[in-house]
Amino acid sequence: MSHTHPTAVGPHRPPSDPAQSPGGGRVGGEVRRDAFFDNAKFLAIVLVATGHAWEPLRDGSRAVSALYMFVYAFHMPAFIVISGYFSRGFDAGPERIKRLVTGLVIPYVVFETAYTFYTRWTDQVPDRPVTLLEPLYLTWFLAALFIWRLTTPIWLSVRRPLPLALGIAMLATLTPSIGDDLDLQRTLQFLPYFVLGLCLKPSHFELVRRPAVRVLAVPVLACALGLAYWAVPRMSTGWFYHRESARALGAPEWYGPVMTLVLFGCSLLLVVCFLAWVPRRRVWFTALGAGTLYGYLLHGFVAQAANHWGWYDPAWVHRPLGEIAVTVVATTVVTLLCTPPVRRVFRLAVEPRTEWAFRWEAKAAA
Repeated sequence: MSHTHPTAVGPHRPPSDPAQSPGGGRVGGEVRRDAFFDNAKFLAIVLVATGHAWEPLRDGSRAVSALYMFVYAFHMPAFIVISGYFSRGFDAGPERIKRLVTGLVIPYVVFETAYTFYTRWTDQVPDRPVTLLEPLYLTWFLAALFIWRLTTPIWLSVRRPLPLALGIAMLATLTPSIGDDLDLQRTLQFLPYFVLGLCLKPSHFELVRRPAVRVLAVPVLACALGLAYWAVPRMSTGWFYHRESARALGAPEWYGPVMTLVLFGCSLLLVVCFLAWVPRRRVWFTALGAGTLYGYLLHGFVAQAANHWGWYDPAWVHRPLGEIAVTVVATTVVTLLCTPPVRRVFRLAVEPRTEWAFRWEAKAAA
């Protein structure tokens, strides 16, 4: 899921690779990863997968709908904030562009094409066209991250990047004419989270990890879950997808800018609570944090197959025990998809080697 931005970044700029944290470094010539961020990425991708698994269970279950709304309020914002944090070193240099192409552009083309053919079968839409301009299903995040990273030098240069990004997101909700090209509506509405990540420093994450924040996070999360339960019959979950204008959601236009600010504040608070409970030390799933993009891109095929083959049709699946079973299966599947064996099999599609395509690498090799 896999996986930027801000304000003033001084002379010290961490690398843009999400694999390496500013708190890391090199030991024996190898990059030392920060367990905290790997843990956060893995837990966020688990929430993404469970959210997709819960979607068919929402009808008739207010509890599942509340959990769904609660998770959607912060799982992608958390992932995007972390992506922004590790994009601060993007300077549009040759090596950065190469990593942008190999890490985002090529996987986007591969998985956009793969999902198009796959959903022709699962959705029974045999004439669905292959188009690289309209991201299908999960691929929107790759297109959005590509755009966000390309604009990183701009956000690092302006004086007030976060208010500017919020202003753009607010205006996007007023603009129903924004088309589906590269899912630009969602890209613009999620932009403030990326820019916030660019603005963050290691000291901000140290504040989040304080014991007092962890203690306060418990009642905040409990209240948020209760609020989600209350909001299920009163609020459209479409606001959390950030892919439609206010008019498209059937709301007055002035709702758009207001909801942008309200959701940004609520999501940010929940992201802080989420990060407060992320383990700081290495645990059994820490190593899987390096494979979250695999889990993100591949779990969609399982989710599509589940709907096509009627895995949600039995009545028991829609009862509490079945809902728990679905959650366990989704967590297990996305965990397996982040493991080294799966990554080795799909590395050619997700992390292709393209040394032959870049002139400066050929010259360096010579």
